[in-house]
Amino acid sequence: MRLFLGCFLFFLVLPAFSQENANKENVPKVKIDSLYREDQFYFSFTLNTLQNKPVGLTQDKFSSGFSTGFLRDFPINKKRTFAIAPGLGFTFNNFNQNLAITKANQTIVYTIINPDTSFNKNRFSQFLVDVPIEFRWRTSTFESHKFWRIYGGLKWSYLVYDKSVYQDAQGKIVVTNNKDFDKFQYGTYISAGYNTINVYAYYGLNSLFKSAKTSTESVDMNSLNIGIMFYIL
Repeated sequence: MRLFLGCFLFFLVLPAFSQENANKENVPKVKIDSLYREDQFYFSFTLNTLQNKPVGLTQDKFSSGFSTGFLRDFPINKKRTFAIAPGLGFTFNNFNQNLAITKANQTIVYTIINPDTSFNKNRFSQFLVDVPIEFRWRTSTFESHKFWRIYGGLKWSYLVYDKSVYQDAQGKIVVTNNKDFDKFQYGTYISAGYNTINVYAYYGLNSLFKSAKTSTESVDMNSLNIGIMFYIL
């Protein structure tokens, strides 16, 4: 009786083990993509400063900037740690300062505001379409998207819209589509960090203005923007 019971239990359990082994063999293996790309959306927030300022021009208030876009990754080595990434994006820059941009008889006038003059608001802002190209180094692997990076590049921008606002106790003067701004702007930038958050800096290589003058000198300012860059897959 014991022998019969033992044989019965053996043949009862054997199919269960066989089925479990068969299920393990039939489980599809996950294929790891060793030909991965770091195609990424990016967002940056910056503090904007003006360089090569005319005598007397100051920035006493915070000036901000924001940019966003997409970069297409093209690795250039076998380990895929080096790559080139062209892209397309948009930038909004705001500059608070004391260079009043006003109009008189359809002529745009540039005046450094006297320190003794009281005013409520003075700024100009720009909206641009960007074409960046990055030269990339990173420690990424196909198993992890958390890595160290140093991305440097060039960015060409086209000015789509601009607006200058000066406001004091007597009223507000708004100037849009100022032809003295240079429509085509370009500069170099670098971002470095780990994972999603990175420090970022952009330096404009040409002047924001192409033909602006105060009563004493030409306005040949360029921008230096420093902030944080976020890359998201």
